[in-house]
Amino acid sequence: MAKLAVSTKSFTTVLLACMLVFYAHVDASITCAEVTTLLTPCISYAIFGGTVPQACCEGVKAVHAGSTTVEDHRATCSCIMDGISRIPGINYDLVGTLPETCGTTCTYKITPTTDCSKVD
Repeated sequence: MAKLAVSTKSFTTVLLACMLVFYAHVDASITCAEVTTLLTPCISYAIFGGTVPQACCEGVKAVHAGSTTVEDHRATCSCIMDGISRIPGINYDLVGTLPETCGTTCTYKITPTTDCSKVD
């Protein structure tokens, strides 16, 4: 019986720690490093077209979910614009299709001239 009590206590402690990590992450704004990691699977589609990888759509949705304020949208936009400017051969028309193709929305469109300071 004592072994069961210890196991239950350990399980409860681990569960509580996981919940705290999860809730801390939900409340935090998404970072540029996270945006970069999440959207990296989209690069091949953004250059060559074809089928959008599942991991790309998961990343697009995660970026959308993690960007909830105007400040988040602007920071995310700036991160995307900075990253995309370093990749030769990006087709901005394909990039613009990603939110809809992946079943989500975006408050701004990524183009070569997007001004992230004006994103709402």
